[in-house]
Amino acid sequence: MLSNLSIIFTEIILPVFILIMIGVILQRKFKLDLYTLAKINIYYLSPALIFIKLYESVFSPAVFFGVILFCLLFVFLLYVLSSLVAQFSKMEKPKKLTFANSVVFYNSANYGIPVNDLVFKHDPFAMSIQVIVAAFQNTFLFSYGVVSLKSVSIGKWRAILDYFKMPLFYAMTLGILLNIFHVSLPEFLLTPISYISDALIAIALLTLGAQIAHIRVSFAYLPLYLSMFFRLLIGPAIALAGLWLVGIDGVVAQALLISTAMPTSVNSSIVAQEYNNEPEFAAQTVIGSTLLSSITLTLVIYTALRIF
Repeated sequence: MLSNLSIIFTEIILPVFILIMIGVILQRKFKLDLYTLAKINIYYLSPALIFIKLYESVFSPAVFFGVILFCLLFVFLLYVLSSLVAQFSKMEKPKKLTFANSVVFYNSANYGIPVNDLVFKHDPFAMSIQVIVAAFQNTFLFSYGVVSLKSVSIGKWRAILDYFKMPLFYAMTLGILLNIFHVSLPEFLLTPISYISDALIAIALLTLGAQIAHIRVSFAYLPLYLSMFFRLLIGPAIALAGLWLVGIDGVVAQALLISTAMPTSVNSSIVAQEYNNEPEFAAQTVIGSTLLSSITLTLVIYTALRIF
């Protein structure tokens, strides 16, 4: 077991953290423009990867909608559980929202996609599962953050319309439709899209490192421990129980379980900063869970590959 765990850590987790640390170093040395990096990831790299993976993958509508249903139920249970924990812990109202977001929003794209790529050795079907999860998180969950933030200044309905200007939704929809109807794109389109997609992993992890470079963590803080505990351990435990109950097995189960063990998304910190809603606590949950995930994610990967 120790040998397997060490292999998982050195061949999967360590490469990811090396790329994150490069981002930390570059940010501290050169003060990279985080706004530009975020835009490149959201509007350039992520849509290309989501589109090309869904376009090229071989999966049935049943798998796609099954993954979406799993994500919906999983997030609902996490939200209810984290809200109850925040209530029983007597957190103040602003902290309750930030705490729940730190558990519900997890880093399925610029952390989850590289991990999936390393675990499953570039398996397109396994990657399609992770891409669906990432698309769900970005399209259906983070839309809450986008609409809520913009509705403050421009109104609710205009904020919803602005959300549909984001390319992730269209990349996912177009990739699925072209896949289902077996539409072949010409090489002069596929080649640049593939090149852009291939750049995502390195740039996404560099961006993550740059985003957390200046976050300070105070580990003498109970809500931070609760957030990390529920995000990194209770979340995967709930997912494991759910996968067992419904009888999902094989690569689908492995990819889904591993996807639920990702650390808190940087997006939850961005939402908190924009609202000025416990931004320091939100930032701490990101860096704290990212660091601790080097251990917990290793264990979850081992469990997923062993059980399923």
